[in-house]
This record gives sequence, C-alpha cells and structure tokens, in this order.
Amino acid sequence: MTIKAGLIGFGVAGRYFHAPLMRAAGIEVVAVVTSRSEDVRQTIPNAQTVSTAEELIARSDVDLIVIATPTNLHVPQTRAALQAGKHVVVDKPISATSAEARQLAQLARERGRALAVFHNRRWDNDFLTLQKLIRENQLGEINAYHARWDRYRPQPSPGWRNQAERSSSMLYDLGSHMIDQALMLFGTPDWIQADVFKQRQTALIEDGFEILMAKDRLRITLGVSYMAAEGGWRYRVHGAQASYLKEHLDPQEPQARAGIRPEDPQFGVEPESSWGKLVQGATGSSQLVPSERGRWVSFYEQVRDSISHGAPVPVLADEAAKVIEMIEAAYVSSSEGKRVYFS
Repeated sequence: MTIKAGLIGFGVAGRYFHAPLMRAAGIEVVAVVTSRSEDVRQTIPNAQTVSTAEELIARSDVDLIVIATPTNLHVPQTRAALQAGKHVVVDKPISATSAEARQLAQLARERGRALAVFHNRRWDNDFLTLQKLIRENQLGEINAYHARWDRYRPQPSPGWRNQAERSSSMLYDLGSHMIDQALMLFGTPDWIQADVFKQRQTALIEDGFEILMAKDRLRITLGVSYMAAEGGWRYRVHGAQASYLKEHLDPQEPQARAGIRPEDPQFGVEPESSWGKLVQGATGSSQLVPSERGRWVSFYEQVRDSISHGAPVPVLADEAAKVIEMIEAAYVSSSEGKRVYFS
C-alpha cells in the first residue's frame, strides 16, 4: 500500500527537500498547504493545493502529515495532526522548548502514531564518512571534535528566520543539526559552556554561537558565524591515532536546489576534490578519504517502513527533545556566564 502524505508548507524545505525525498522513497504527496499553487503544479503535478493546515489534517485520504513551516507553528500543527490520528514528520527544531517536545513524544505514543523529526543532516556525506572512520577505529580514541558551519551572509534573510523570537535564532537553526550530530557520536556531555550572540547590525535575533562541551577527556566545540568570508574546516576531529579534516559541506542541498532528483545516481556524491583527509599522528602522513554518498532519502525510507511495517522511527521526538535541552542549557550558560552541568 502506498503511503499518502499531505505537506504543510512549500518554501525551500517543502519544495526542495521533503517533496522530492518522499517521492524517491515511494511516498505519494496528494495535497499541499501553500499559496504557491503554480510551484506545486510544476513540481508535484498530481497534488492538490489546499488553503489551511486544518483542511489538510481533516482529509481521510492522508496517512502522513509533513510539517515544513516556521518553528513557532510546529507544536500546534504536530499536536493537531496526532490528535487526528495521522503519522507526522516535523521539520527541525521540533519545538522551542524541550518540555513541548516531550509532550508531543508522549502524545504520539498514546495515539500509536509515528512521529519523526527531520534531522536530515544525520545522512550528510561528511557525517556518514566520519561515523565510518570512528566505527572502524581509524582515528583511535577521540579527544577533540571541532565542527563549524560558517558562512558569509552579512544581511539577514527576510522572513521568519529573522524574527525577534528565540526559536528563529541560528542556535535553533544550524545549531540543532550540529548538536544532534554531537549527541549521536558521543551522547550527553558532562557540561556545556556557550556564548550565543548577535553580530549583524540588522539581525533581530542571535545569529552566531560558540559552544564548548566536555565528556570526560573529550572536548567538543561547535560554532557558527555568518560573517566569515572563509569558513575553513567544517570538521576537525582528532584521535589518539589520527585526525580527520573535512572542508566542504555535503552536496545534497545545492543539488536539490538545482533540480537534481534524489533518484539520480550522482545525488549525494562528492567529487574527489572535496574529500576530506586522514592525517596519521605518528608519521604526519596524510591521505584522502573517499566520502560516503550522502543519503537524505534514508530518512523517508525509514519513515515509510515505520508506518508500513512498524520499523523504528528514524529520529524520535525524544531525541529531538534532547537537542532542545542542550540549546536551552546553552542559552542559560551564555546569559549567566557559567558552565551548565548535566547529571
């Protein structure tokens, strides 16, 4: 049986990420909530355009509701869809508070519905490559993990991403991905210390951050600046045996925006010129590391299997709640100028 989905929102995420990935995973989009009806006709010719989320959620021919709206709408729309008996995919961050995220997780359990959070960066090519290196113990015990996501965008984008509310900040946006990846690799840290700040003159909310976390001897640093003309390394991961250094971002977003479909054999494939390198500690010798193929479609394949066969949900709401808990702690640390410890 083909899963039929309704998509709320047809901006960048809805049009270029969710819709193509669902199609590639065999999920049919039957209706979209948007005012961009012409864009829908061009992209999903057989899908209907509807006016409101309420109208979409009430449809009897929709099994899965996909929420690609501003963060402040995630909680009420997710709650309404679950209460209507729908399975739900919601864009990250799932909510503004960890308490809300846990409430949604509990509601999904009570209703017996799948609730998955779109932390698609778990399937980035560089992160998959790093996981493979760690799994194969090519780095040895990790002692330092540095991840950055710097860009040069001196003028804030118009729209909801530059609103004077915390859930629109860069810590909730890119920070959600970076924290999720760190938690996947290392689990909950012992403590976190953060500086969350605003640098661009016309920014209405924090647009950068520097985070330091620790777990025993391991040190984890995460950072974002939107005033960096040259970002440098995306990852610098140091182990007792070797280091992994990676500069270039996963190619799936620019490929998707260029109209390349996830079914294309080259989607998610990175050229050799963008590969990272492995540097041996004992000798200083280095070698290129072939990048794994990035595969965001894996998220929706797992959503499909979860709904159809009861397989595990790819990203649980409880996991997403942990990410929000780290963000909340980072804000406390930044405002009070202290480390925040986790039991």
